Amino acid sequence: MIVNSLPGHVGIAIVGGGPVGALLAQRLAASGHDVMAIEARTGTPADPRALALSWASRDTLLEAGLWSDALAATPIEKVHVSQAGTLGRTELSAAELGLPVLGFTVPYEKLAALALERLKTGNVPLALGHTVTGLRQLDRYAQLQLAGPDGAAMLTAGLVILADGGKLVTQLGDIKQTVKPYDQHAILARITPSQPHRGMAYERFADDGPLALLPSGDDFMLIWTQTPEQAAERLAMSDEAFLSAVEARFAGRIGGFTRVGTRASWPLALKTLDSVVSRRVVLIGNAAQTLHPVAGQGLNLGLRDADTLASLLTATPHNRAGDAATLARYARLRRSDAGRVTFFTDSVIHLFESPNPVFKHLRSLGLLALDHVAPLRRGFARRMVYGAR
Repeated sequence: MIVNSLPGHVGIAIVGGGPVGALLAQRLAASGHDVMAIEARTGTPADPRALALSWASRDTLLEAGLWSDALAATPIEKVHVSQAGTLGRTELSAAELGLPVLGFTVPYEKLAALALERLKTGNVPLALGHTVTGLRQLDRYAQLQLAGPDGAAMLTAGLVILADGGKLVTQLGDIKQTVKPYDQHAILARITPSQPHRGMAYERFADDGPLALLPSGDDFMLIWTQTPEQAAERLAMSDEAFLSAVEARFAGRIGGFTRVGTRASWPLALKTLDSVVSRRVVLIGNAAQTLHPVAGQGLNLGLRDADTLASLLTATPHNRAGDAATLARYARLRRSDAGRVTFFTDSVIHLFESPNPVFKHLRSLGLLALDHVAPLRRGFARRMVYGAR
């Protein structure tokens, strides 16, 4: 519900109208909280990324009315993980967890558009086209300075939730952000297999960087991690040479490819905070952490942030939503899952980047152990679907 004039005060202000912010706004409004969403963009720009959403994430979005056939979601029934040049491999399946599928591949652009549309037409007040330019924290509320279509405005809130890209973190003096560049770029391209993918996703650890293939319609969405120099070379290749390079790194695991679409790349970095809460402020989603795409956990983690915070605030008296004790409890609830997933994702990058033959052999043994020890494999798959809560 787009508002034409801003109130002077709201109980909870959510900065960011993407999937994470929209999920939280829908849940809090349904529980009776006085909540407002603030979104700088009036529409969703073109975005070629595809997301791997777990079955649990799909359930969370469905409950909040943020799932529909319009998403054109592609089921992921199995995930094949292997390392080039070794026998190490394993396969995760939905059947082992008693689930219909492990998850879905969803075009980010479609999910973001659905989230914004739900906010525009739903019962959550939405300050559309408003950018937060300043944030001031006081004991009883936080104060937001906004720039909108009608000029500057001010809004106070008992609790401010940052669910956007995290630019406002620099205005929180008691929170330190750490940025760890990976010196890597992710190449993204839609690629057509010569044979049906049958709902199989692939994670391949090649000597020059990991590749992921996510089933997307009849195609795959390729995410290939390379150094900046290698990424530039791959983008400049002819389509035929690029397809041959991808095929060579899968070494017969896949029957081949017939076509590749437009290629793009972007730099990768790990961004973390030493705390996700501050006075009258809490950070979730990409504002709290930005991960490497290797394990496909970024948005899944952000949705669990929103789900946990929604459940906590629903059970909290409205006038105590922004209290220090409430925010400290949220931080405790999210510490294990966020910490373990972040550590795992970062560790995978370093574990598989070493060309040392000894490490390569040990990695192969680890994948073989995962493949042959069913309880270990199921436990790993369960963490990928439900997190480490």
